[in-house]
Amino acid sequence: MSDLFPPFDPRSSDPEPRRRRFQAVPVRVLIPNVVTLLALCAGLTGIRMAIEGRMEVALAAIIVAAVLDGMDGRLARMLQGTSRFGAELDSLSDFVCFGVAPGLVLYMWGLETLGSIGWIAALAFAICAALRLARFNVMLEDPNKPAFAADFFTGVPAPAGAICVLLPVYLELIGMPRLVASPAVAAIFCLAIALLMVSKLPAWSGKKLGARIPRDAVLPLFVCVVLFVAVLVTWPWAMLSILSIAYLAALPFSVVRYARLAREHEARMATTGGAGGPLPPYDDENDADRPGGPLN
Repeated sequence: MSDLFPPFDPRSSDPEPRRRRFQAVPVRVLIPNVVTLLALCAGLTGIRMAIEGRMEVALAAIIVAAVLDGMDGRLARMLQGTSRFGAELDSLSDFVCFGVAPGLVLYMWGLETLGSIGWIAALAFAICAALRLARFNVMLEDPNKPAFAADFFTGVPAPAGAICVLLPVYLELIGMPRLVASPAVAAIFCLAIALLMVSKLPAWSGKKLGARIPRDAVLPLFVCVVLFVAVLVTWPWAMLSILSIAYLAALPFSVVRYARLAREHEARMATTGGAGGPLPPYDDENDADRPGGPLN
């Protein structure tokens, strides 16, 4: 019995158990996550503005969220501040900003007049955005993927889908007849964009475009960027309409280009004795556009 209840000696010199010390978090890891939180705030603000009927401000908030979403991953890579926490936070932010917010904005803009049909269209868009993010969160990168496949997304990415699905609202704001931007047309268009997001359509990402810019093209590029921003600020809804239509019109060319590059790769592999075969579209959205990565 004495072994079960040993006597306690307060004069014992046994060292106290070590306390767990939490490692300090570098500031460079926090900066991308702060940008992601700002994007989330912009998306939530867009929902509030839509509830209040301020559609122009709601659309601007979603556009700001898309811009910030494109910045956080690049900041994380530049600052070497990638983390698993950042990747998960970015996924949740993308779902709210580019799944929930656009669907609710469309519903409050005019889909509510269709009753349950309008709500189903908005619901389907949000669900497809969630499915797309979940699918690519669990996708494993193929180490044998060809170099060209890294320049394509599988399906329309969530930020591009969110901007394109609001096209009926843009058209109404620039004065198009209600027949063109009617709630019924918007519901069909919303379902089409939702299907494009979860499809296996190879969508050109353009990530490698401009990775290296010739020295003599730097100044013209600055002028073009300034002019683009000036036009976008002056005529935002007309410019967003043009960009959305141009992006959707470019998708067939992206499919054709991917198929041509895949055929060339298969022919090259067959010539060199490698294992050819059909290649699925590769999506490196998790590694390229998010503040997450393999560090943690």
